[in-house]
Amino acid sequence: MTNKSPSPITPPSPLTKVETLSFEEALKELEGIVSRFEAGGLTLDQAVVAYERGMSLKKRCAELLDSARLRIETVSKGAEG
Repeated sequence: MTNKSPSPITPPSPLTKVETLSFEEALKELEGIVSRFEAGGLTLDQAVVAYERGMSLKKRCAELLDSARLRIETVSKGAEG
């Protein structure tokens, strides 16, 4: 059994800014960060970078969910009215 250490987490490139990710992309990346934490082996610096990125991804997912909820409410109210 090989103990494979997690790959280092580097700051995102301009192409992977959190604000440009879809809900599914942000959630998948967030799940990957959680897996790295669960696996252990991150240095303190890697853990801090991962935590910061994870919080940004969580915020992005929440924003997208709120937006979808508002759209659904608008459609529902329009259909009722």
